Amino acid sequence: MARPLLNRRLAGMGTTIFAEMSALATATGSVNLGQGFPDADGPAAVIESAVSALREGRGNQYPPGLGIPELRHAVAAHQKRFRGLDYDPDTEVLITAGATEAIAAAMLALLEPGDEVIAFEPYYDSYAACIAMAGATRVPVTLRPPAPGERWRPDLDALRDAITPRTRLLLLNTPHNPTGMVLDAEELRAIADLAISHDLLVVTDEVYEHLVYEGEHLPIAALPGMRERTVSISSGGKTFAFTGWKVGWITSSAQLVSAVRTAKQFLTYVSSGPFQYAIAEALAMPDSYFSGLRDELRLRRDQLAAGLEAVGFTVYRPQGGYFITTDISVLGSTDGMAFCRELPGRAGVVAIPNVVFYDDVEIGRAQVRFAFCKRESVLSDAIGRLAAIAK
Repeated sequence: MARPLLNRRLAGMGTTIFAEMSALATATGSVNLGQGFPDADGPAAVIESAVSALREGRGNQYPPGLGIPELRHAVAAHQKRFRGLDYDPDTEVLITAGATEAIAAAMLALLEPGDEVIAFEPYYDSYAACIAMAGATRVPVTLRPPAPGERWRPDLDALRDAITPRTRLLLLNTPHNPTGMVLDAEELRAIADLAISHDLLVVTDEVYEHLVYEGEHLPIAALPGMRERTVSISSGGKTFAFTGWKVGWITSSAQLVSAVRTAKQFLTYVSSGPFQYAIAEALAMPDSYFSGLRDELRLRRDQLAAGLEAVGFTVYRPQGGYFITTDISVLGSTDGMAFCRELPGRAGVVAIPNVVFYDDVEIGRAQVRFAFCKRESVLSDAIGRLAAIAK
């Protein structure tokens, strides 16, 4: 056929790097530090909640389009408990098939062809795809690698300069994947001021909200003038280690929730029925669960960071999230894609090249991302295998 089969908006996106690297891990028997999923299940009580729902027939048929009332009320209570935000569970909460569908539905609902969306790069790869499917244009603002001992920080002047009359929306991610940057109060206030002064919408991906090891998670929706223009997204996957359940949500004004729901209903319509009941119960777990998860993952972060530094990587220690970004230049390589494709054969470890998260590929070419959301023994095994590189 003369005409390409794939919609030109998605040209060049192909199979995700996560699928490629996970398949490589399986084929080579490597330790998979690429894709960000835990290697142990979350709380047993939450699993039992899902089993009970299945056996009792709760959620085995279509749940309500907005999500089951129990989960919507639990999400609203969570936002009040942890963020001090009040949302009406009947009109201002929408349950989605994970955060990824929430992002897709928000882009499809809120953007027109020709609109511009600003996001800090590197960014999670679905952002680019969702913006493209909406017919909009992504405008990256590049995060520059920090000096030794410092943290990733946004260039707010570059953000300001990126805004044009076509800018419709700011797509934020804090804690940030893959860098682990956590936006602080001053940065969020500056971003909010730009959104208000230019009448922009803000969609904020906060799936790592409970995984902050330095600083604190601050929702931009809590700032004056931001609640009515912000779509806040989170999910149960990262917080409770059930990424396969795909239970996410948005909280926003009734008008924005209605708009996003209009697009969402034509994507999955509904999903994860029995798991919605389980996540509703999980959100009510005591503070000790959330702090314990954070403290445990902080230990895993420090374990992997120290191991990577011992091997010789330049390590950018993250403030939050699941991932450590490194620079491989000091190991004699500047091509992260080639490095990651060769790493399973060289060391029996799989990582992700950060270049796939950049439009400015030269900035990200020598960066490689490792996931630390694994058991201590798995990370120790991976560090021992990576020692082969140093040799």
